[in-house]
Amino acid sequence: MIRLTDRPHAILARSVALGVSCWALAACSTAGSVWMAEPLTEGDDSLELGEGFPAPDEPPPAPARTAAPTRRIHGPLPPSARPVVNIDANAHPPRLPPAPGPLQGRVLGKFKNTYYDFPNEADYQGPTVPLMNGECQRIRSVPRPFYEAVCVQGSGRLTSGITVSFNRRDCACAEVCPRTGQRICFDALDIASYPWGRGATGQAITPLLSVAVDTTVIPINTPIYIPEFDGLPRDTDYRATHDGCFIVQDRGVGVKGTHVDVFTGHPAMTRLWNQLVPSNKGVTVVVDSPRCARAE
Repeated sequence: MIRLTDRPHAILARSVALGVSCWALAACSTAGSVWMAEPLTEGDDSLELGEGFPAPDEPPPAPARTAAPTRRIHGPLPPSARPVVNIDANAHPPRLPPAPGPLQGRVLGKFKNTYYDFPNEADYQGPTVPLMNGECQRIRSVPRPFYEAVCVQGSGRLTSGITVSFNRRDCACAEVCPRTGQRICFDALDIASYPWGRGATGQAITPLLSVAVDTTVIPINTPIYIPEFDGLPRDTDYRATHDGCFIVQDRGVGVKGTHVDVFTGHPAMTRLWNQLVPSNKGVTVVVDSPRCARAE
């Protein structure tokens, strides 16, 4: 893997939002989390890169006798500065190592890890079934394969541009969800307010930031640090890396005990992260980590 700097965990020195719709791009890019100890200043979106990228507003640095100084680039990365990595679906893609040193915070131990994403109706075909709301009114008819995906994932996008999210289970008017045996009704939501669906808090959830847990084990809205995810790519082009920080914003009927379900946002990201950290392998969950203090 091509790296932008010899310090993997200093790649992003500022918070970067990659909220790019996956549906119109060949490569999936989602909005993840990058926190730091110092506060952001308005308009400050600079990135610190390693040797080889002179700053546009500074003269070239004097020759150094030791290591070359870090240089700063303001604004978005030029295309030539972005690493190009071709992902082989039959091989494990490269990844950066986790941060060195002992874990800080309260280590809760190993949790079962799984992933969930955000199905798009446009990706499915087949015989249609009604998608019902909580008052047993038909939202619209959708392909059965889409219903079978969204009734497990909890949220999805219709071709009309509407976001639908879980309303309630045991909904007598709804189709049976084959994988859970439940009948799920949904709410139709405004895509501007809920571009990726809604979590258990009633608030919008964010790919690679929101996780579902058993909230009797970890309370809702708790920031958590998972070192196994620190350094993983936040998009399929490997243009940025994750900091391992998440927030508990969801729960699920199948998420019980020491289990963390990471919202990836898109099936392509689910496949990529599942290659790097396979489901059910087990990950370390840490609360009260100073690395994620910005989420408090």
